Amino acid sequence: MKTLALRIFFCLGLAALAAGTKRKLAFERGNSVWVANVDGTAAKKIAAGDLPNISPDGSRLAFNTNEDSKTRPGPERHIAVADLATGKVTVFKDIPSDNCFGPVWSPDGSKIAFSIMAEKEWHLGLVNADGSGFRFVKNAELKADAFGAPTWSVDGKSIFCHDLDNLYQIDLDGNVLKKWKLSEILTEAGMNGGDRLSVSPDGKTLLMDVDLGAEHERKNWDGPQPAVYEFDLATEKTSRVTGKNDFVWDPCWLTDDEFLCLIQKEKENDPSLYRMSLDGKNVKLLAKHARTPNVSAP
Repeated sequence: MKTLALRIFFCLGLAALAAGTKRKLAFERGNSVWVANVDGTAAKKIAAGDLPNISPDGSRLAFNTNEDSKTRPGPERHIAVADLATGKVTVFKDIPSDNCFGPVWSPDGSKIAFSIMAEKEWHLGLVNADGSGFRFVKNAELKADAFGAPTWSVDGKSIFCHDLDNLYQIDLDGNVLKKWKLSEILTEAGMNGGDRLSVSPDGKTLLMDVDLGAEHERKNWDGPQPAVYEFDLATEKTSRVTGKNDFVWDPCWLTDDEFLCLIQKEKENDPSLYRMSLDGKNVKLLAKHARTPNVSAP
């Protein structure tokens, strides 16, 4: 009886811990990277840097530093990881470049993919979560533009990326598994090198950050209207998610039917972070003046 009671108490304790575990939200604001609860509360500045990406378990934050280079024109950027419990930041100095950006965690949290400048060209780099085991992912077929915004498949065995002409799925050795012409899947829109992809939790759908071709007049806005499209990997069909008058970009899946995104409303000078359902409704503000959102795993 005593043993049974202890087991019940232990199970209830585990359940309480699980219930108390909150997903974490990461974003960029000003010149710093931030972490908050998934509803936007308890926001905390972690470090100076750009393009934060939170680990699947919510315990670590990868980002890139950003400082003026003392040896060449342009910024000096290194991949760094912050331990959110201790606040310790580790900069990966063994990577053979002082110009790396945009780290993204693999689904199991064991690896980080990122863009790296080497041999006067952009490449895709992979490194273990502790900074060891760096290697390039190269394929002569892939243009340098393809490495601006990589995103992992849900099984961690491949990466989706794009250039100005094509969308790719590549394995971790750089072999092209699938290739889609952007002109065929986006008949009324295009993509630039920084436009983002996000893989759905079931791995069947991509959210695509696109630039619309049709002109849209708006004060305080320079450039094409940004929008979010959904790409079904099985049918290879796209559909527009956001409304015709909405300026929305930087999508990131939150649940099976919701995503995070940036919205800049008319008469605003800066975007803010929102959550939105896939039908373009149920829009909720999470953080003002925020950029590059992502979230830990469920």
